[in-house]
Amino acid sequence: MATHSNNHYYVPHGSYYPAIISVGLLSLASGFIFSVASDKSLAYLHAPGKWMMIFGALLILAMTFKWMGSVISESVTGKFKSWEDKSFRIGMIVFICSEIAFFAAFFGALFYMRVISVPDLAGYDADITPYKDFLSTWPSLGPGGSVLGTKYVPPAHFEPMAAWGLPAINTALLLSSGATITWAHWGLIKNNRKQLVIGMALTVALGILFLGLQAMEYHEAYTEMGLTLGSGAYGASFFMLTGFHGFHVMLGTIMLIVILLRCMRGHFTPEHHFGFEGVAWYWHFVDVVWLGLFIFVYWL
Repeated sequence: MATHSNNHYYVPHGSYYPAIISVGLLSLASGFIFSVASDKSLAYLHAPGKWMMIFGALLILAMTFKWMGSVISESVTGKFKSWEDKSFRIGMIVFICSEIAFFAAFFGALFYMRVISVPDLAGYDADITPYKDFLSTWPSLGPGGSVLGTKYVPPAHFEPMAAWGLPAINTALLLSSGATITWAHWGLIKNNRKQLVIGMALTVALGILFLGLQAMEYHEAYTEMGLTLGSGAYGASFFMLTGFHGFHVMLGTIMLIVILLRCMRGHFTPEHHFGFEGVAWYWHFVDVVWLGLFIFVYWL
């Protein structure tokens, strides 16, 4: 049983959630492997594999919900003091730094392709390169012509994603959401519950609208522009960068919804509200990453 005092760091004991989530992860991963097995002798695993994936995903969601509920209960009952608050802040800073490194790797790959690899592949002597028809252009659709005996046929219609359409609108939406969550934070500090809830509701709405427009953009890219994951280096980097960012926005929106519900129930005070601050830090990070995407993927 957990014990706590103002002079000791609170450490919960006897939690079974990590073990059960591990079972869910094993079931999810195993089910995925079974469901995509290409060997005909393993075809009988496809059906149970799908059910294992569903079971694993539901188990993870259920245990995560209960685990987070326990953490929220510990917070609102006053078990977290200044020591715990400091460690939470350090942990969130380390997490965001890891996310910065994650996206820095993708931006570095984009820089390498645009500045180094594409010009180099086009600059080799025709007698020693398999990429004889490669053009040093960006967006790059791939080598073109015949490569190592395989003829590469680019799509009949292709156009890159323009910056000043849906991407520009999404940029305005995310920047606005950064302003609304800051406004909500000011309301929390002033103990203005109405301003807090309205600001959080606006932030959630802007996040959902961003995701909807991102889905519309992807649909347009695939159906009307010939822009797919297979559209050379440009298509691969475009969908990897914007897709991972969209995944982070989706996670952030879910967290914002949870924080909004907690705000409505009065879980935060002007003195103790790191749960709110942690999600706000994450959301501002998502905003900054999108600015980089808009400039280097869509615009330049």
